[in-house]
Amino acid sequence: MNVLPFWVVIPAAGIGSRMQADRPKQYLPLAGRSLIEHTLDCFLNHPSLQGLVVCLAEKDPYWAGLSCARNARISTAPGGRERADSVLNGLDALLGQGAKPGDWVLVHDAARPNLAASDLHRLLETLADDPVGGLLAVPVRDTLKQAGADRRVTATPDRSMFWQAYTPQMFRLETLHKALSGALAAGVAITDEASAMEWAGHAPLLVEGRADNIKVTRPEDLDWLAGSMSGAD
Repeated sequence: MNVLPFWVVIPAAGIGSRMQADRPKQYLPLAGRSLIEHTLDCFLNHPSLQGLVVCLAEKDPYWAGLSCARNARISTAPGGRERADSVLNGLDALLGQGAKPGDWVLVHDAARPNLAASDLHRLLETLADDPVGGLLAVPVRDTLKQAGADRRVTATPDRSMFWQAYTPQMFRLETLHKALSGALAAGVAITDEASAMEWAGHAPLLVEGRADNIKVTRPEDLDWLAGSMSGAD
């Protein structure tokens, strides 16, 4: 199957406070380059990429120093107060570059640098004709516990019903824009693009991906990735 053209939005305005580093986590070093450069590789290496927008914090002092900042397929847009605000700015930027309302857009975490080309291909191929879109996800492997305010266990849910949401998340540009805008206007807490689509009445499809497509949140995540890349050499 020929994969349809797609666009990408990378929200990268966060500060990553849990990393306790001297810079936002997307700019931390990983195997000789910044983390975000690894994140962009999978998309830049795909022949169907039409364009990619990175949404940056105001007065970001790090992006301009990266070699990828001069890539003709990459542009930037202002980051927002919340992730949803950044993604909306990115979608608006894509419309200004010629993206159509019905085009596919993939939103991916700036701090998720280990996306496999096989996972990206699977997502694009699986959702090419889907009426809604969807996201990479992994079935929960461990036993889940529901806790009360005192952190004591109140229930053990059936883990077969639960998946861990990853990115990229892939939706039509106009549909995602309306979902995000509507949810923000309604004061709904949006944790990812799929949650906005769910609020708007859509049912995104879960596409099983690799469990090592992790998001760097804590120092040990970066350590694990560094060790994994070193072992692959």
